[in-house]
Amino acid sequence: MHVRIALALGSGGAKGFAHIGVISALSDHHIPIHAIAGSSMGSLVGACYAMGTSPRMMEGIAVALKRRLWLDFTVPKMGLIQGDRVREVVALLTRNGRIEDANIPLAIVATELLSRQRVVFRSGSIADAVRASISIPGAFVPFIRDGSVYVDGGVLDRVPVRAAWELGADVVIGVDVGMTPTGTVPGSMIDVIMQSLEIMQDQVHATDSQTASITIVPEVSHIGTAQFSRAGEAIDLGYQATVRRIPEITSLLGEKVQHQ
Repeated sequence: MHVRIALALGSGGAKGFAHIGVISALSDHHIPIHAIAGSSMGSLVGACYAMGTSPRMMEGIAVALKRRLWLDFTVPKMGLIQGDRVREVVALLTRNGRIEDANIPLAIVATELLSRQRVVFRSGSIADAVRASISIPGAFVPFIRDGSVYVDGGVLDRVPVRAAWELGADVVIGVDVGMTPTGTVPGSMIDVIMQSLEIMQDQVHATDSQTASITIVPEVSHIGTAQFSRAGEAIDLGYQATVRRIPEITSLLGEKVQHQ
């Protein structure tokens, strides 16, 4: 019998590069990942990994890609960033793949504005689903398709633990990169938007009954939401935070095997 491990990778803009370090550390310690649920930046990293991009390769891309290759600034109407460029990058990284064709089960979480509901994509274009999931309100133009208006998955589901359990996991490892310490002065307009969102997310998070088996919280709070140039630092901090929890994860997996 083997224990099915799912990752729930949360939102947090550039802080979310820490997810690459988490996956890398799990891989180096031979802890398999059988499914991934991602919200916002977590959906981007999760989708790339689920489509077969190695953590090392993701790290190389994240460190090399300049912010202007990710972000296409526009005349503000519904957002500062058009979002076409990031969609193109994701399409390239995931070879224009579909969610149902991923190497491991993948769930991408977004928020649908008109119905005010959390939406979990389990099929269709990966690039479209990620583009919907990363649409930080006010920063990105929302993703509109088939009469639905999608914004960031993190609005209702900062760390998509429930979606990870729904992928048939025995153990869910949550990764929360989204918290900015109280008293932090925002450094950019996107930081203002994100910190405002975090206040709301805290309320939602507090009432959610679904919890992860283990939650890893990389110490990336000093990295700004839009500081893509600090990808290497975020990845390293994600790696370190995971290595510290490896004994706990191994012990939990051992218990699960005994109970099967």
